[in-house]
Amino acid sequence: MLLQALAPDLWHIQHPLSILGMRFSTRMTVVRLADHRLWLHSPIPISAELAKELNALGEVAYIVAPSKMHHLFVPSAQAAFPRAQLFGAPGLHKKRPDLSGMQELTSALPTGMGPDLAHICVQGIPIGNETAWFHAPTQTLILTDLCQWWQGELAWNAAFYAWLTGVRKQLVIPRSVRLMVKDKAAARASAEQILRWPFVRVIVAHNCIIEQNAKQAVVQAFAALQA
Repeated sequence: MLLQALAPDLWHIQHPLSILGMRFSTRMTVVRLADHRLWLHSPIPISAELAKELNALGEVAYIVAPSKMHHLFVPSAQAAFPRAQLFGAPGLHKKRPDLSGMQELTSALPTGMGPDLAHICVQGIPIGNETAWFHAPTQTLILTDLCQWWQGELAWNAAFYAWLTGVRKQLVIPRSVRLMVKDKAAARASAEQILRWPFVRVIVAHNCIIEQNAKQAVVQAFAALQA
């Protein structure tokens, strides 16, 4: 199996990336909703084998590009699952006008995704316009770049970048993201909304999954917005 199960109706898979010679990883999260259809968050390239595994779990109904930074492999997911609805972060349609049929995520949950999922559009960091998600049945918070923790073995340049941005030893808002905050009060308000969700697990794209003391880890990471 390529997909790794985390809980009933919740899976993930990592994919290697290389940007400007720096090798690291990204992650796709998969949720099976109450109607047994699938929701793909931050898709990776969909190989024939991965498509087969997904189809065995249910019909892929939703593809989510959760930020203006996480969209590279959306065309692969659309090609594999042409009947799925595509939703993108606010403003992504201007960056990727080639993504046909993309609907913009707003504060209202798209029809069909409830009651299992909730989301907010994180304010104050317009370069990413990340959307944060909560899967209620598994009490899981799903983030993209807002919080990161680059664990495990890394190439020297990736390890240096992780050290430089502060993400090597614990879950944090990377220094690179903090520098992009344009409205700290708005970002704090979004963080407070996220912390109202009763999550016990955190999945982030780069590159950790936290299943012990997850709420405390996010509280500590969000403390950077108070400074």
